[in-house]
Amino acid sequence: MRNSFLWAGFLVALIASVMNACQGEQEIKKAQFFTNGKSLFATKCANCHGSEGEGLGNLYPPLTDTTFLYTMRKELPCIVKYGLHEELTIENRKFDTEMPANPTLTDQEIAYILTYVGNSFGNDLGFVSTEEVAVHLKNCAATN
Repeated sequence: MRNSFLWAGFLVALIASVMNACQGEQEIKKAQFFTNGKSLFATKCANCHGSEGEGLGNLYPPLTDTTFLYTMRKELPCIVKYGLHEELTIENRKFDTEMPANPTLTDQEIAYILTYVGNSFGNDLGFVSTEEVAVHLKNCAATN
C-alpha cells in the first residue's frame, strides 16, 4: 500500500514538472515574440496607432480594447496583411479610414506584432503563434 502511494506521488510530481516545463517554453516563446513585435510595431504600426496604441483621434483606431482584439482574433492577421477597407467600431467610436496592406510581412512577423499588441496597452490576448497566423491567413486569402 505504501509503495502505491509513493508511485502515485511520483507520477503526480512527474506530470506537474512536465506541464511546468511546457508552460515555461510557451512563456519564453511569448516573450521572444513580444520583444520582436515591439520593434516591428514601432516601425510598421506606431505612426498611425500611436506608440502606446492610443490611435489618432477619429482617424486611426486605438489598439487598447482587449474585447475587440479577442473577438476579432481570427481576422487580425488578415487585417495586418491585407489592410482594412471597411468601417470599424471600437470603444463606441466609428473609424472609416482605410488601413493599408502590409503584403511583405511574413506570417512570423505578423505573429510577433499581434503578440506584442495583444499583450500591451492593457490587453491580455496571450500568445499568437506563427501557425495560428498561417491558418487565419489561409482562410482569408481567398477573399483578398
